[in-house]
Amino acid sequence: MKIGLDVLGGDFAPKVTLEGAIMAQKELPESDKIVLIGGKEVIVPFLKKEKVNPALFEIIDAPDLIEMGEQPTKALTAKPNSSISVGFKLLKHKEIQSFSSAGSSGAMLVGSIYSVNTVQGVIRPATTAYIPKESGGFTVLIDVGTNPDAKPDVMYQFGILGSLFAEHVFHVKKPRVGLLNIGTEEKKGSLTAQSTFELMKDSKDFHFIGNIEGRELFRDNVDVIVCDGFVGNIVLKQVEAMYRVLTKRGIKDSFLDRFNYENYGGTPILGINSTVLVGHGISNANAVRRMILMSKEVHEARLSQKIKQALECCSLNNL
Repeated sequence: MKIGLDVLGGDFAPKVTLEGAIMAQKELPESDKIVLIGGKEVIVPFLKKEKVNPALFEIIDAPDLIEMGEQPTKALTAKPNSSISVGFKLLKHKEIQSFSSAGSSGAMLVGSIYSVNTVQGVIRPATTAYIPKESGGFTVLIDVGTNPDAKPDVMYQFGILGSLFAEHVFHVKKPRVGLLNIGTEEKKGSLTAQSTFELMKDSKDFHFIGNIEGRELFRDNVDVIVCDGFVGNIVLKQVEAMYRVLTKRGIKDSFLDRFNYENYGGTPILGINSTVLVGHGISNANAVRRMILMSKEVHEARLSQKIKQALECCSLNNL
Protein backbone atom coordinates (compact mmCIF):
# COMPACT_ATOMS: atom_id res chain seq x y z
CA MET A 1 0.00 0.00 0.00
CA LYS A 2 0.98 3.65 -0.36
CA ILE A 3 0.97 5.56 2.92
CA GLY A 4 0.65 9.33 2.56
CA LEU A 5 2.37 11.61 5.09
CA ASP A 6 2.05 15.37 5.44
CA VAL A 7 5.69 16.35 5.87
CA LEU A 8 4.89 19.97 6.79
CA GLY A 9 2.31 19.23 9.51
CA GLY A 10 3.22 19.62 13.19
CA ASP A 11 5.04 22.01 15.49
CA PHE A 12 8.46 20.53 14.72
CA ALA A 13 8.03 19.75 11.03
CA PRO A 14 9.59 19.03 8.64
CA LYS A 15 12.55 17.67 10.64
CA VAL A 16 10.66 15.30 12.93
CA THR A 17 8.17 14.16 10.28
CA LEU A 18 11.01 13.15 7.98
CA GLU A 19 12.88 11.48 10.83
CA GLY A 20 9.73 9.56 11.72
CA ALA A 21 9.24 8.53 8.09
CA ILE A 22 12.81 7.22 7.91
CA MET A 23 12.23 5.18 11.08
CA ALA A 24 8.91 3.76 9.83
CA GLN A 25 10.29 2.91 6.39
CA LYS A 26 12.72 0.47 8.01
CA GLU A 27 9.81 -1.42 9.62
CA LEU A 28 7.53 -1.66 6.61
CA PRO A 29 7.64 -4.50 4.06
CA GLU A 30 8.96 -3.73 0.57
CA SER A 31 5.41 -3.86 -0.79
CA ASP A 32 4.55 -0.70 1.19
CA LYS A 33 5.81 2.75 0.31
CA ILE A 34 5.63 6.02 2.23
CA VAL A 35 4.58 8.99 0.09
CA LEU A 36 6.16 12.19 1.41
CA ILE A 37 3.97 15.21 0.68
CA GLY A 38 5.63 18.59 1.16
CA GLY A 39 8.26 20.89 -0.28
CA LYS A 40 10.54 18.82 -2.52
CA GLU A 41 13.38 21.31 -2.07
CA VAL A 42 13.26 20.54 1.66
CA ILE A 43 12.64 16.78 1.55
CA VAL A 44 15.37 15.67 -0.87
CA PRO A 45 18.28 17.57 0.75
CA PHE A 46 17.22 16.35 4.19
CA LEU A 47 17.17 12.70 3.10
CA LYS A 48 20.58 13.05 1.44
CA LYS A 49 21.97 14.72 4.55
CA GLU A 50 20.77 11.74 6.59
CA LYS A 51 22.36 9.42 4.00
CA VAL A 52 18.96 8.00 3.05
CA ASN A 53 18.23 7.17 -0.59
CA PRO A 54 15.27 9.37 -1.73
CA ALA A 55 14.21 6.50 -4.03
CA LEU A 56 13.03 4.60 -0.95
CA PHE A 57 10.13 7.06 -0.83
CA GLU A 58 7.73 8.62 -3.29
CA ILE A 59 8.00 12.40 -3.06
CA ILE A 60 5.15 14.75 -4.03
CA ASP A 61 5.90 18.45 -4.19
CA ALA A 62 3.44 20.51 -2.10
CA PRO A 63 5.29 23.57 -0.77
CA ASP A 64 2.45 25.44 0.96
CA LEU A 65 1.41 25.00 4.59
CA ILE A 66 -2.03 25.35 6.19
CA GLU A 67 -1.36 27.04 9.51
CA MET A 68 -3.05 25.86 12.71
CA GLY A 69 -5.02 29.09 13.11
CA GLU A 70 -6.42 29.27 9.57
CA GLN A 71 -10.09 28.66 8.84
CA PRO A 72 -10.02 25.09 7.42
CA THR A 73 -12.53 25.38 4.56
CA LYS A 74 -11.08 28.67 3.28
CA ALA A 75 -7.50 27.43 3.62
CA LEU A 76 -8.14 24.22 1.68
CA THR A 77 -9.61 26.26 -1.17
CA ALA A 78 -7.09 29.11 -1.07
CA LYS A 79 -4.06 26.83 -0.83
CA PRO A 80 -4.47 24.05 -3.42
CA ASN A 81 -0.70 23.40 -3.28
CA SER A 82 -0.64 22.92 0.48
CA SER A 83 0.52 19.55 1.80
CA ILE A 84 -2.93 18.77 3.25
CA SER A 85 -4.84 19.78 0.09
CA VAL A 86 -2.54 17.73 -2.14
CA GLY A 87 -2.71 14.80 0.27
CA PHE A 88 -6.48 14.68 0.03
CA LYS A 89 -6.38 14.91 -3.77
CA LEU A 90 -4.13 11.85 -3.81
CA LEU A 91 -6.40 10.03 -1.37
CA LYS A 92 -9.54 10.87 -3.34
CA HIS A 93 -8.02 9.49 -6.55
CA LYS A 94 -6.72 6.40 -4.69
CA GLU A 95 -3.10 7.26 -5.45
CA ILE A 96 -2.48 6.69 -1.74
CA GLN A 97 -4.45 4.38 0.55
CA SER A 98 -4.04 6.39 3.77
CA PHE A 99 -3.16 9.95 4.72
CA SER A 100 -1.71 11.16 8.03
CA SER A 101 -0.82 14.58 9.42
CA ALA A 102 0.17 16.19 12.71
CA GLY A 103 -0.96 19.53 11.27
CA SER A 104 -4.32 21.30 11.41
CA SER A 105 -6.90 18.84 12.75
CA GLY A 106 -9.69 21.09 11.47
CA ALA A 107 -8.30 20.99 7.93
CA MET A 108 -7.90 17.21 8.19
CA LEU A 109 -11.55 16.80 9.22
CA VAL A 110 -12.92 19.16 6.58
CA GLY A 111 -10.67 17.62 3.94
CA SER A 112 -11.91 14.15 4.85
CA ILE A 113 -15.57 15.12 4.60
CA TYR A 114 -15.23 16.95 1.28
CA SER A 115 -12.76 14.66 -0.50
CA VAL A 116 -13.50 11.05 0.44
CA ASN A 117 -16.86 11.83 2.10
CA THR A 118 -18.50 10.23 5.11
CA VAL A 119 -19.71 6.64 5.04
CA GLN A 120 -23.37 6.63 3.96
CA GLY A 121 -25.50 6.81 7.09
CA VAL A 122 -22.85 8.40 9.33
CA ILE A 123 -24.23 11.63 10.75
CA ARG A 124 -20.90 13.01 11.98
CA PRO A 125 -17.38 11.50 11.85
CA ALA A 126 -15.58 11.15 15.17
CA THR A 127 -12.10 10.92 16.64
CA THR A 128 -10.89 8.77 19.51
CA ALA A 129 -8.26 8.57 22.24
CA TYR A 130 -6.73 5.43 23.69
CA ILE A 131 -6.85 5.31 27.50
CA PRO A 132 -4.54 2.69 29.11
CA LYS A 133 -6.20 0.21 31.49
CA GLU A 134 -4.59 -0.78 34.76
CA SER A 135 -4.88 -4.45 33.78
CA GLY A 136 -3.43 -3.95 30.27
CA GLY A 137 -4.99 -3.02 26.95
CA PHE A 138 -6.88 0.18 26.20
CA THR A 139 -10.26 1.82 26.53
CA VAL A 140 -11.43 3.75 23.46
CA LEU A 141 -12.74 7.22 24.34
CA ILE A 142 -15.03 8.66 21.64
CA ASP A 143 -15.46 11.58 20.74
CA VAL A 144 -12.49 13.73 21.79
CA GLY A 145 -13.20 17.06 20.13
CA THR A 146 -14.69 16.64 16.67
CA ASN A 147 -18.30 17.04 17.83
CA PRO A 148 -18.52 19.28 20.92
CA ASP A 149 -22.32 19.47 20.88
CA ALA A 150 -23.29 15.99 19.67
CA LYS A 151 -26.95 15.01 19.79
CA PRO A 152 -28.22 11.63 21.10
CA ASP A 153 -28.46 9.95 17.67
CA VAL A 154 -24.89 11.04 16.89
CA MET A 155 -23.66 9.67 20.23
CA TYR A 156 -25.48 6.42 19.55
CA GLN A 157 -23.44 6.11 16.36
CA PHE A 158 -20.29 6.78 18.39
CA GLY A 159 -21.12 3.54 20.17
CA ILE A 160 -21.08 1.72 16.83
CA LEU A 161 -17.90 3.42 15.58
CA GLY A 162 -16.02 2.91 18.83
CA SER A 163 -17.11 -0.72 19.15
CA LEU A 164 -15.95 -1.55 15.62
CA PHE A 165 -12.63 0.21 16.22
CA ALA A 166 -12.02 -1.69 19.47
CA GLU A 167 -12.96 -4.98 17.84
CA HIS A 168 -11.00 -4.75 14.59
CA VAL A 169 -7.96 -2.66 15.56
CA PHE A 170 -7.49 -3.57 19.25
CA HIS A 171 -8.96 -7.08 18.69
CA VAL A 172 -11.41 -6.92 21.61
CA LYS A 173 -14.15 -9.54 21.36
CA LYS A 174 -17.63 -8.10 21.99
CA PRO A 175 -16.45 -4.68 23.26
CA ARG A 176 -18.32 -3.32 26.28
CA VAL A 177 -19.70 0.15 25.52
CA GLY A 178 -20.45 2.63 28.31
CA LEU A 179 -21.86 6.16 28.35
CA LEU A 180 -19.79 8.69 30.34
CA ASN A 181 -22.01 10.28 32.97
CA ILE A 182 -22.05 11.74 36.49
CA GLY A 183 -23.68 8.62 37.94
CA THR A 184 -24.57 5.06 36.99
CA GLU A 185 -28.33 5.50 37.39
CA GLU A 186 -30.41 5.59 34.21
CA LYS A 187 -31.88 9.05 34.85
CA LYS A 188 -28.59 10.74 35.75
CA GLY A 189 -26.93 13.53 33.81
CA SER A 190 -27.96 16.08 31.24
CA LEU A 191 -31.01 15.74 29.01
CA THR A 192 -28.67 14.74 26.17
CA ALA A 193 -27.10 11.99 28.28
CA GLN A 194 -30.49 10.71 29.42
CA SER A 195 -31.84 10.67 25.86
CA THR A 196 -28.70 8.89 24.63
CA PHE A 197 -29.11 6.27 27.36
CA GLU A 198 -32.68 5.62 26.18
CA LEU A 199 -31.43 4.97 22.65
CA MET A 200 -28.54 2.79 23.80
CA LYS A 201 -30.12 0.66 26.52
CA ASP A 202 -31.72 -1.88 24.18
CA SER A 203 -29.15 -1.59 21.39
CA LYS A 204 -28.59 -4.58 19.13
CA ASP A 205 -25.73 -2.78 17.36
CA PHE A 206 -23.22 -2.97 20.23
CA HIS A 207 -22.89 -4.36 23.76
CA PHE A 208 -24.09 -1.50 25.97
CA ILE A 209 -23.34 -1.85 29.71
CA GLY A 210 -24.85 1.42 30.97
CA ASN A 211 -23.51 4.66 32.41
CA ILE A 212 -19.82 4.90 33.34
CA GLU A 213 -18.44 7.39 35.86
CA GLY A 214 -15.08 9.14 35.47
CA ARG A 215 -13.57 6.95 38.19
CA GLU A 216 -13.88 3.95 35.84
CA LEU A 217 -11.63 5.54 33.23
CA PHE A 218 -8.58 3.35 33.88
CA ARG A 219 -10.30 0.17 35.10
CA ASP A 220 -11.12 -2.91 33.06
CA ASN A 221 -14.89 -2.48 33.35
CA VAL A 222 -15.46 -1.04 29.87
CA ASP A 223 -13.82 -1.09 26.41
CA VAL A 224 -15.46 1.93 24.76
CA ILE A 225 -16.56 5.12 26.54
CA VAL A 226 -18.95 7.37 24.64
CA CYS A 227 -19.25 11.11 25.27
CA ASP A 228 -19.64 14.31 23.27
CA GLY A 229 -16.49 15.96 21.94
CA PHE A 230 -16.60 18.78 24.49
CA VAL A 231 -16.43 16.41 27.47
CA GLY A 232 -14.06 14.01 25.70
CA ASN A 233 -11.54 16.72 24.88
CA ILE A 234 -11.51 17.92 28.49
CA VAL A 235 -11.01 14.35 29.75
CA LEU A 236 -8.20 13.72 27.27
CA LYS A 237 -6.33 16.92 28.12
CA GLN A 238 -6.77 16.30 31.85
CA VAL A 239 -5.19 12.87 31.42
CA GLU A 240 -2.32 14.43 29.43
CA ALA A 241 -1.85 17.05 32.16
CA MET A 242 -1.74 14.35 34.85
CA TYR A 243 0.93 12.49 32.90
CA ARG A 244 3.05 15.66 32.52
CA VAL A 245 2.83 16.53 36.22
CA LEU A 246 3.77 13.03 37.40
CA THR A 247 6.68 12.65 34.98
CA LYS A 248 7.94 16.14 35.82
CA ARG A 249 8.09 15.06 39.47
CA GLY A 250 10.26 12.12 38.49
CA ILE A 251 7.67 9.43 39.20
CA LYS A 252 8.52 6.26 37.26
CA ASP A 253 5.96 3.52 36.70
CA SER A 254 5.29 1.06 33.87
CA PHE A 255 1.59 1.94 33.85
CA LEU A 256 2.36 5.66 33.72
CA ASP A 257 4.73 5.09 30.79
CA ARG A 258 1.76 3.90 28.72
CA PHE A 259 0.26 7.40 28.80
CA ASN A 260 3.07 8.79 26.64
CA TYR A 261 1.29 10.04 23.51
CA GLU A 262 4.23 9.16 21.26
CA ASN A 263 3.50 5.45 21.75
CA TYR A 264 0.31 5.84 19.67
CA GLY A 265 1.13 8.55 17.17
CA GLY A 266 -2.30 9.41 15.86
CA THR A 267 -5.97 8.61 15.87
CA PRO A 268 -8.16 7.79 12.86
CA ILE A 269 -11.15 9.87 11.80
CA LEU A 270 -13.92 7.27 12.06
CA GLY A 271 -16.89 7.30 9.72
CA ILE A 272 -15.25 8.36 6.45
CA ASN A 273 -14.67 6.37 3.26
CA SER A 274 -10.91 6.02 3.66
CA THR A 275 -8.09 5.95 6.22
CA VAL A 276 -7.12 9.35 7.66
CA LEU A 277 -5.10 9.79 10.86
CA VAL A 278 -4.58 12.96 12.86
CA GLY A 279 -1.48 13.27 15.03
CA HIS A 280 -0.66 15.48 18.01
CA GLY A 281 0.72 18.88 17.04
CA ILE A 282 3.74 18.36 19.31
CA SER A 283 4.56 14.98 17.75
CA ASN A 284 8.20 13.94 17.83
CA ALA A 285 9.83 11.51 15.40
CA ASN A 286 8.71 8.41 17.27
CA ALA A 287 5.10 9.65 17.36
CA VAL A 288 5.21 10.21 13.58
CA ARG A 289 6.65 6.71 13.15
CA ARG A 290 3.77 5.23 15.16
CA MET A 291 1.21 7.30 13.24
CA ILE A 292 2.48 5.87 9.95
CA LEU A 293 2.42 2.29 11.25
CA MET A 294 -1.03 2.80 12.80
CA SER A 295 -2.39 4.02 9.47
CA LYS A 296 -1.36 0.70 7.94
CA GLU A 297 -3.10 -1.22 10.76
CA VAL A 298 -6.33 0.76 10.36
CA HIS A 299 -6.33 0.41 6.57
CA GLU A 300 -5.74 -3.33 6.72
CA ALA A 301 -8.57 -3.69 9.26
CA ARG A 302 -10.93 -2.42 6.48
CA LEU A 303 -12.61 -0.25 9.09
CA SER A 304 -14.58 2.00 6.73
CA GLN A 305 -16.09 -1.04 4.97
CA LYS A 306 -17.07 -2.59 8.30
CA ILE A 307 -18.66 0.67 9.43
CA LYS A 308 -20.66 0.80 6.20
CA GLN A 309 -21.89 -2.76 6.69
CA ALA A 310 -22.83 -2.07 10.31
CA LEU A 311 -24.85 1.04 9.46
CA GLU A 312 -26.75 -0.73 6.70
CA CYS A 313 -28.44 -2.88 9.35
CA CYS A 314 -28.33 -0.35 12.22
CA SER A 315 -31.36 -0.75 14.49
CA LEU A 316 -31.53 3.04 14.97
CA ASN A 317 -32.67 3.32 11.34
CA ASN A 318 -35.90 1.60 12.34
CA LEU A 319 -36.71 3.79 15.34
